[in-house]
Amino acid sequence: MSDLLSASIAIDIPFYDVDSMRIAWHGHYLKYFERARCALLDKLDYNYVQMEASGYMWPVVDCRIKYVRPLQFQQTVTVTATLKEYENRLKLEYLITDSEGNTLTRGYSIQVAVAIDTHEMCYVSPPILLEKVRCAGG
Repeated sequence: MSDLLSASIAIDIPFYDVDSMRIAWHGHYLKYFERARCALLDKLDYNYVQMEASGYMWPVVDCRIKYVRPLQFQQTVTVTATLKEYENRLKLEYLITDSEGNTLTRGYSIQVAVAIDTHEMCYVSPPILLEKVRCAGG
């Protein structure tokens, strides 16, 4: 499947995210992914407030991170989230690059729709998501 939609954000690695070697702690990478994911969901006009209003929650059920090179204190990086799948689940791929375009980190997350009223997982994405992707040009 081709890339449907993507969004990129810049992050300056702050002091409170690094260890004594001035390297970003591995757990913070998920936070950076989340910030890019929110930018992409905003682009779709279907962020978490809109999801809840539509009657669905979208928990993360799987994610993976491949650490290629460390993120360092005060380094400015670009985090890109790209929508890869949406018909049955949301699969987003992430790429973190430095100012020269070098790959630092890759990853993905998978979210599934769960009806808020019944707490049942949906095996097909709800029509609201399909419409949002179509309207955004995906």
